[in-house]
Amino acid sequence: MKAKLYTHNGEIKGEIDLPEEVFGADINEHLMHEVIKGYRANCRQGTSKTKTRAEVSGGGVKPWRQKGTGRARAGSNTSPVWVRGGKAFGPVPRDYSTTVPHKMRKGALCSALSCRAREEKIMVIDALSIEQVKTKTMAGILKALSALGAKNLLVVNAGDLAACRAGRNIKNLQVKPLNEIHTFDVLNNENVIFAGKELIEKAKEVVSL
Repeated sequence: MKAKLYTHNGEIKGEIDLPEEVFGADINEHLMHEVIKGYRANCRQGTSKTKTRAEVSGGGVKPWRQKGTGRARAGSNTSPVWVRGGKAFGPVPRDYSTTVPHKMRKGALCSALSCRAREEKIMVIDALSIEQVKTKTMAGILKALSALGAKNLLVVNAGDLAACRAGRNIKNLQVKPLNEIHTFDVLNNENVIFAGKELIEKAKEVVSL
């Protein structure tokens, strides 16, 4: 498996070999689905709440007498069938979080990276150098790679604040350190751009099972 190697000016420098254990794994769609489902569940706050008939204001007195009015009998204006009444079986705060095994997370990440590699959506920059931390600089690099306008995941070294700051205001660009990328990040973006060829070798350590 190979990927194109670019300079930061967008020129094709050659090709780089991608490790088979990371970018040439079997694609397991069910595994990726389970991992992404767990990831999105862990992102949920679970703070939805509605008031029951015991919590809304009102009640305490029968609206009208039981018989003789011609209207349906009623015992409280907090009934769920009344306007401004309590909600029956409404949502309550709950914890949606779930635990996804480490081996499943890493296996799904390999599947996602392998999927992008087969689609030739993996790009590698020889060495990403940002002298001036400006959005214009990062936009120029993406334009040179013919990736501006598409959804891109830029994978950088941990602690690379220059790249993070230069790319945080660009629409459809997600900048993440290598050790923080998730299966959802890879599949949610069209292109995966590695900001340095050394990151390809480090990827083997990140996804080692």
